Amino acid sequence: MRMTAKIAALAGVAYGALALGTAAHAAELRMAWWGGESRHVATQKAIAACGEKYGHTVKGEFTGFDGYLEKLTTQMAGKTEADIVQVNWPWLPLFSKNGDGFANLRALKAIDLSNWSDADLAAGSMNGVLQGLSVSTTGRVFFFNATTFEKAGVPIPKTWDEFFAATATIKEKLGKDYYTFNAVKETAQLLTTLAVVQKTGKDLVDPETNRVAWTPEELAEGISFLGKLVETGAIRSQKEEAADGNVNLFEKPAWAEGKVAGSYEWDSTYSKYADPLKDGQVLTPVPMLKLADAVTEGVYRKPSMVFSISKNSKDPAAAAQIVNCLLNEPEGIDALGTSRGLPASKAAAARLGEKGEPEVRAANAIVLAAGGPTVSPFNEHPEIRAAFIDTLEEYAYGQLSANEAAEQIIDTVNDVLAKFD
Repeated sequence: MRMTAKIAALAGVAYGALALGTAAHAAELRMAWWGGESRHVATQKAIAACGEKYGHTVKGEFTGFDGYLEKLTTQMAGKTEADIVQVNWPWLPLFSKNGDGFANLRALKAIDLSNWSDADLAAGSMNGVLQGLSVSTTGRVFFFNATTFEKAGVPIPKTWDEFFAATATIKEKLGKDYYTFNAVKETAQLLTTLAVVQKTGKDLVDPETNRVAWTPEELAEGISFLGKLVETGAIRSQKEEAADGNVNLFEKPAWAEGKVAGSYEWDSTYSKYADPLKDGQVLTPVPMLKLADAVTEGVYRKPSMVFSISKNSKDPAAAAQIVNCLLNEPEGIDALGTSRGLPASKAAAARLGEKGEPEVRAANAIVLAAGGPTVSPFNEHPEIRAAFIDTLEEYAYGQLSANEAAEQIIDTVNDVLAKFD
């Protein structure tokens, strides 16, 4: 009887081990991320809680953003990267252009992918292979100074036609030194992109051909839209901005005083732009302004960052348990909070409820509700961004026509994309 009982006990242990799968043994894992002090503290608490839950040890490797890409590039080349890696979304093509740079997350059963939208999963995929899970979803949204519009007696615009009409009224009633918008550098690029996407319904990059999806004529029309913003006095010219030293918008006295009454910024940056405003002024996020013949709202929505798992990990199943815990389970969700923005995971969003700034939540809701094509990470490739910004400056200084600028941008972008064929 004793032998029978012993066998039964051993069988129970074996069954339990099989049921738990990879959780039946302890793994030693590493996780790498960048961030500030609050993110470091939150993440260390989260990996400790999730490690304890599954019996794994997770060592944190964290730094600031500067130098992180260089370090990760070196590690990836030497196959020494951490088991779990925080990756900036635009870097996915750099490390995994064919979808084989990281582990295929769809093959790791511990991760509940039902917590992400199809759009989020598509954004984290390369060559159709899921390479990173969106930690939070961010996007560009319109912020307007409601006080300035109220002072001029005009409503906050809902379309571009209303915007241009409001611009004329504000300048007439409040003065020529009032501007309804701001658009320099990266924002100028993204406004041009918005105009083209709204008209065509196409992202910059055709995923089938890995080339620019827009014709020169389509892009030229978007560049001309940027020119119209200057011509109507909605924004200051690039020459004027350069003469002032290209000061950040939130640092400009004109912004603080409400003399620049709007911009197109990341939803998560609300406080950065609202805090400098003088007392009594109210900054509000508003739905996407649309062109009269737009076929889509053209929202620029993307993962702010992704969590990836190394294909060189000795225990990817254990790493998957930790990732799922961090993003989908109470222990990880509670510890991380909003340290990386409003979470993309449905489970995390539901658990956190109304935590976070109301205006940021409102802006994020606008981004999530708006329509548009899936955005390629190549939009933010350093060479592609530089090609846009530099060429738009040449256009602004009258060195190129809109058509010439469009052709120059397309040729340069296609040259960059060809490196990833």
